Amino acid sequence: MLFVCPAVCLLAQTPPPRPPAPAPQPSVTMSTDPVPQLPKVPPDKVIVTIGDTKITALQFEQIIDSLPEQYRNSARGVGRKQFADSLVRIIVLAEEGKRRKLDENPGYKTQVMFQNFNVLAGITYDRINKDAKIDDAELHKFYEAHKGEFEQVHARHILIRMQGSPLPLKAGQKDLTDAEALTKIQELRTKIVGGADFSQVAIESSDDSGTSAKGGDLGFFRHGAMVPTFEQAAFSMKVGDLSEPVKSQFGYHLIKVEAHEFRSFEDVRPDIERRLKPELAQKTMEELEKKSAVVLDPEYFGIVKQ
Repeated sequence: MLFVCPAVCLLAQTPPPRPPAPAPQPSVTMSTDPVPQLPKVPPDKVIVTIGDTKITALQFEQIIDSLPEQYRNSARGVGRKQFADSLVRIIVLAEEGKRRKLDENPGYKTQVMFQNFNVLAGITYDRINKDAKIDDAELHKFYEAHKGEFEQVHARHILIRMQGSPLPLKAGQKDLTDAEALTKIQELRTKIVGGADFSQVAIESSDDSGTSAKGGDLGFFRHGAMVPTFEQAAFSMKVGDLSEPVKSQFGYHLIKVEAHEFRSFEDVRPDIERRLKPELAQKTMEELEKKSAVVLDPEYFGIVKQ
């Protein structure tokens, strides 16, 4: 499919008051994989030539930067050649359009005018967002108001699977009923309270194959990372506590909290700035609109005068 980026695609670069229309599917594969290392070439090296048109490595990178974010990795990686082929077809068609003097068409000139405005608006908005300055008081206020979002717990757990659990049954393992699973987890808790090492019991008895070999270690996790009953229990416990049996759709858990902390303000400051800057940029854009002499024809747009 030929990748052409019409107005709808470009419009997505400028944050409108409502969600933009979905961009057309470009002819590169969507990817969330890490960006692969591109060949090291001078930025002014010509890497694409179509007749008299030449595109340098820097220009090719800048064109990729104009793509919707979810397509950039592929265009720089496994889809680089595919994207270049699409770009060649676009330029070949555009040159043919010039030969046919289609660029003299008033409709074409209107579209070019709009797209020029739109691209520059997107670049300007990005710069406003980048340059937005948020004072410390506002950042601290957000941190205190959303402190729970920066809370995290480091815990271990032991899981005993029960009938109906989405976890697969191990080979030779009995499919325990709810009551049998509860009895077994209670026996393990008694064993740990009696002095058995939690990590060793997890290695020997936990049905969570992803963590049992690590002594049930889940590492640090934040709110929303675990199923609700597990999260509620873990975040309500003190460091060193051993939970009562906690039931989830996976079975019964024993939880031991290793650490319970809040990420510091300085640690999360960059995250807060990234969250608040778009709001500040949006306010700046709204102020610019108010200062501009905007007139919409009431008859054409169906505006009812107050």
